[in-house]
Amino acid sequence: MEERLKYSLLRDGTDNQNIWSRQEKRLWFCTLILGTTTLYSTRTTMPLLVPAVAAERKWTKTDSGTILSSFFWGYTLTQVLGGYFSDRIGGQRVMLAAAIGWSLITFWMPNFILWAPKSLSWGIPFIVVVRILNGACQGVHFPSMISITSQNLCASERASFFSMLTCGSALGTLLTGTLGSIILDYFGWPSVFRVIGFLGLVWTLCLRYYTMSLDKNRVVNVQCPKLVHHEASVPWLRFLRRSSLWACVIAHACEMNCFFVLLSWLPTYFHDSFPTAKGWVVNMIPWLALPPCTILGKLLTDCLVARKWSLTAVRKIVQSVCFLSQNIALAFLCHATDFGTALICMTIIIGGSGFHNNGVTVNPQDLSPTYSGSVFGLMNTMGAVPGFLGVYLAGYILELTQSWTVVFSTSIAFNLFGWIVFTLFGSAEVIQ
Repeated sequence: MEERLKYSLLRDGTDNQNIWSRQEKRLWFCTLILGTTTLYSTRTTMPLLVPAVAAERKWTKTDSGTILSSFFWGYTLTQVLGGYFSDRIGGQRVMLAAAIGWSLITFWMPNFILWAPKSLSWGIPFIVVVRILNGACQGVHFPSMISITSQNLCASERASFFSMLTCGSALGTLLTGTLGSIILDYFGWPSVFRVIGFLGLVWTLCLRYYTMSLDKNRVVNVQCPKLVHHEASVPWLRFLRRSSLWACVIAHACEMNCFFVLLSWLPTYFHDSFPTAKGWVVNMIPWLALPPCTILGKLLTDCLVARKWSLTAVRKIVQSVCFLSQNIALAFLCHATDFGTALICMTIIIGGSGFHNNGVTVNPQDLSPTYSGSVFGLMNTMGAVPGFLGVYLAGYILELTQSWTVVFSTSIAFNLFGWIVFTLFGSAEVIQ
């Protein structure tokens, strides 16, 4: 016990004055998980509405793929910058500024779509630019969140705390899948953007005028030079020379390819393959698996750590559960001919991401507790690249072959590669 406590203290680069109290921890957990929920709710409005909007605006599958993937062009650009500025000036401020942007863009998205002329020479590029801006605003959320938790929690709590916050991605997708589907059926697609965007604005106001107003002293502390344990710049050369960092980055990119392709194309897959299926069913049930699987991943991690397994072995085992469960389900999905089988496979695939949230996703905090925001930003930048390439490629493949099997087989190949790399080269040792 003493050795484990000593290990935590040695790895903890956080000043005791910055550690959250129990009450502050509860406040920030509720704030951040609600923020992640609203973030993902706004992010998944376009994938949900693409079939309806595409039919009205005469978009092809390639057009839809371009618009869906353009979000990740902007998302990629701000990951490292978001982590860097969060580590330097405080993630709260970065998160707040970005939330104003993505909430307003979502709220006004119907206007942007309707203002865009139906002519492909103007309409699609205009919407693409708006989607890029939306992605750029959302790109700083997770780096700022991991920076906030790293600066205000002791080392032994960071990974589990952050992994539980990632449940907000499933909750947000569920919110859009249920509430959004109902609003779509009764009020039309513009109302979905309005309602979800309004919820984002409400959360932004709560963050600014409630959580941050109760936390003024902590914001000052984050900016106080004597409490910021950072060198003049992030030691990127030291990090980039380590295979453990690249294993983390590659594994995350491979899993994100699978996750983002499903996130963007799942409603279209069920709409095309099973047109009689209820929208709220296919947009809700698969995402119900993510929160409990995230909790299972946390319990598995805690159990293995309690049994004296090394943290490196624990991360690899948990990540292996993610990749293997997803690949098995994807293989069955390639041959699924009935709605029930397809729904079960999709549920298992998305549930597998819950184990990823306890594996590679929290690995930056293992590798560099002090610069976790910047390292996570780099990892998520590479993770977003398959987001726009994979999502666009899926649309192109569907336009060319009309085959979902090719799309799913590509995800299997990426997952297999990521699993091999992380198993061979991944580590949870701090980069010195």
